[in-house]
This record gives sequence, structure tokens and C-alpha cells, in this order.
Amino acid sequence: MNYTYLLINLAVIFFPLVLSFDKKVHFFSKWKFVLPSILITGVVFLIWDILFTKLNVWSFNPDYLIGVNLLGLPLEEILFFLTVPYACVFIYECLNAYFPKNDLQRYSLALSNLLLGLCVAILFFGYNRWYTLINFGFLFMVLAYVEYVNVEFRFMYKFYRAYLVSLIPFYIVNGFLTSIPVVMYNDKQNLGFRVGTIPFEDHFYLMGLLLMNICLYEVFKSKGGKSQA
Repeated sequence: MNYTYLLINLAVIFFPLVLSFDKKVHFFSKWKFVLPSILITGVVFLIWDILFTKLNVWSFNPDYLIGVNLLGLPLEEILFFLTVPYACVFIYECLNAYFPKNDLQRYSLALSNLLLGLCVAILFFGYNRWYTLINFGFLFMVLAYVEYVNVEFRFMYKFYRAYLVSLIPFYIVNGFLTSIPVVMYNDKQNLGFRVGTIPFEDHFYLMGLLLMNICLYEVFKSKGGKSQA
């Protein structure tokens, strides 16, 4: 029972890691771009995680942890910011390799604008709840940056496609984490609306986490390509 969260982490990364050597995707050759993206994003989200743990936005059930803590967080929670982003960027690259066309990119800005509007609306009604405030505030900033500042890279259609596919393992993994429960949420700090046992905010937490990882990944990959030219 104490290995539950650790085993979930291992299950998340097992197949993406093994399949990283697939000849078509060749994901292992991109590790030099993936790893710094994961580490930089991980630092941001770990700070967020430490703060939320102290504010009792969420907590962790010791019955399902091995008992090793770093920076006030269970080791498994820290590993979460390595395993989940790796798996999601792997999904992103697989889809790009097998479905390289980007014909629907022209519609991505409209979708992003709808999400920016949703962030503003939810912030208006949920600004007094820590999880809601930080989650949608962060997503708004990253999404606005990608669409209106970092205009050199146009990848948002591919991002949305990867995000939708990533929701499949998301529901499985988060379903386990929130139903057992391994992670326990304080509903006073979120909107109190859940999809099954998963807080509504978690869907956009995943979006912000994945978007920052992929944005950095695309930047590093672009710079790496230029340096080799």
C-alpha cells in the first residue's frame, strides 16, 4: 500500500520510456531538449506545490507513500513532475511524427482566445480560492505569452491535439490519485466542482503544465537546430 503513488509514477513513464527508441519518433534523440524543459517547468510547479501544501490547498495520504520527503513534499510528488511531463511530451512528439500536418493551426488562436476568456471569467468568480486563482492566472499568462508574445513558434494546434490525447491517461492516473485518495483536496480552495473525483481545476492544471513544457521544448529544439546549421 505504501508504494501506491510510486507505482503510479512508474506506470506513467514505463511505456513512454521504452517506446522512446521507436525508429519513427526517435524520441531519445530529443532528450537534450526535453530534459531542460521538464526541469525548468518542474521548479516552477514545485514552488507552487510547496506553497499549496503549506496553505492546505491539498495534502497527501501517508498510507500510500513510502515516507521519503524533500522540501516538505513526498518524493512521489516530486517524481510526478518528471514522469507526467515526459509522458505528455512523448505523446506530443508521437502525434507530430505520425500526423505531421498542421492544417488546423489557423483555428488555434480562436480556441486560445476562448480559453483566455474562460480564464478571466473563472478568475472573476473564483479569485478568493487559492487553487482557482493561481491555476487559471498561470494558464492565462502562459497562454497569452505563447499566442501574443512568442509568435515565432506556431505549435498550438499540435499542442491542443496532444492535450486531448493526454486527457485519456490523465483520467486514469488522476482518477486513481483522487479516488483512493492519494491526494486530498480542500474544496474551500477550489470551485468544488468535480468530474468524477477529479477537481475541475486539475484539467487546466494539466494544460498549464503541458503548455509550459512544450513551449520550452520547442524553443530549445529551435535553438538547437540553429546551432547545428
